[in-house]
Amino acid sequence: MRRDAQAVILLLVGGGMLRLAWTGDYLDYVKPYAFWLIVPAGVLLVAVAAITGVQAWKDRADSGDGHGHGEPKVAWLLLAPVVGMLLVAPDALGSYEAERTGTVVGAEESRSSYPELPDDVDPVPLTLLDYAARAIFDEGQTLEGHRIQLRGFILYEGDEPQLARMVVSCCAADARPVKIGFDWASSNSDVPADLEPDQWVEVVGEYSPRQGRDEINGELVPYIEVESITGIPAPDNEYQ
Repeated sequence: MRRDAQAVILLLVGGGMLRLAWTGDYLDYVKPYAFWLIVPAGVLLVAVAAITGVQAWKDRADSGDGHGHGEPKVAWLLLAPVVGMLLVAPDALGSYEAERTGTVVGAEESRSSYPELPDDVDPVPLTLLDYAARAIFDEGQTLEGHRIQLRGFILYEGDEPQLARMVVSCCAADARPVKIGFDWASSNSDVPADLEPDQWVEVVGEYSPRQGRDEINGELVPYIEVESITGIPAPDNEYQ
């Protein structure tokens, strides 16, 4: 491959990594701690691109005619996927993936004790994973008597809306959802007619002993007795 093509590709990849770090879009693909890996890697690639570009310019100057010889122009086609990646970067995983993946909360989870929730906070904000673990493995003992606040996006299990959030261990490639069902039967709220897939909402409610089964992997899905559902903007980091 021509040195100038190498320099351009390295510059685009390194610059793209730095752009993802600067805008925060890297959170659509990896955990927050990866910021401190992405930035040095991006800087290194840009530096190597600069060195390679200077060397390519010197080689052209030394050749005397300003033209390379015997170097396939098809090498420049390697720029196409790089440019495409920068221009059409995929969004964070959402309802499409969650509806086709089993819940991350499995029966093999630890049944260790859970700390009591604060009595002076109302409602108590919890992650979906924390709520699901307490509801299933602690049988809701630490949830009872508290109003709970959950934030996530809407997905549909058949005709039933659910609250979900993707959980990642390292990156989006290993993402799996945690799902929470809505218990309307014992609440005073009606099912909103305008809930759309991927819509981000804040749910306030209380623990419900009702449980269901995930249609994908058969694991338990806890429910929450809904008091209110409010639309909210998507957070900067959509994963947990």
